[in-house]
Amino acid sequence: MKLEFLQLMSPSLPVGAFSYSEGLEWLVQNKKVYDEKTLFNWIESELSRGQITIEASSIAYIMRDLVNWRDKKDDEYKIPIEEWNSWLSSLRDSPDVRSQQIQMGESLLQLLIDLDHPLPDNDKKFIWPIAWAWAGVCWNISQIDLVEGFLYSWVANQLSAALRLLSLGPTKAQQLQKKSLLHIKSQATFLLQQNPKKIWISDVGAIMAQQSHVELYSRLFRS
Repeated sequence: MKLEFLQLMSPSLPVGAFSYSEGLEWLVQNKKVYDEKTLFNWIESELSRGQITIEASSIAYIMRDLVNWRDKKDDEYKIPIEEWNSWLSSLRDSPDVRSQQIQMGESLLQLLIDLDHPLPDNDKKFIWPIAWAWAGVCWNISQIDLVEGFLYSWVANQLSAALRLLSLGPTKAQQLQKKSLLHIKSQATFLLQQNPKKIWISDVGAIMAQQSHVELYSRLFRS
């Protein structure tokens, strides 16, 4: 495994992921998620049929188009990236999550600029999956590793949020992270073989939780 991949996966990556719960805070306050079992069910459900599956499935396609843009050095090849950006953003029903995707994407692309890996035109106004794919291109990370890492990081961020919302404890969180590994691996392999534009999702509960987060009386996480 390339050491750069460990850097990308690091919880200290300065992209602000720790400040979002993606609806989990609403679920906890409304007692939909209240212990380790319901938390793990939530995580498995999203890994199986949540919007993140479409984003993960798109990464290999985005990497291909980013390589074309990098190698051709022509604005014409930026158009497919802009189309991915627009399409993936439009799939997120919650303004909160759209803002999160934009903020985290810009933060990672700015970090890559600072590490001497700018996009061909130094643009940084792209969402998180595109920034993640660009990091994979820059550091020559394999598609399967990058998709596994994308899913793994999402689970880690959910568990990080859960530590602040539930009486969970760091050891139990690590046990749940380990328990999720087989699902992450199988989903990454499956999603790499899929056309993201033909994937159906069924996470209405997650979408409602994300949209309702802003209505909470008090919040630990960003809206």
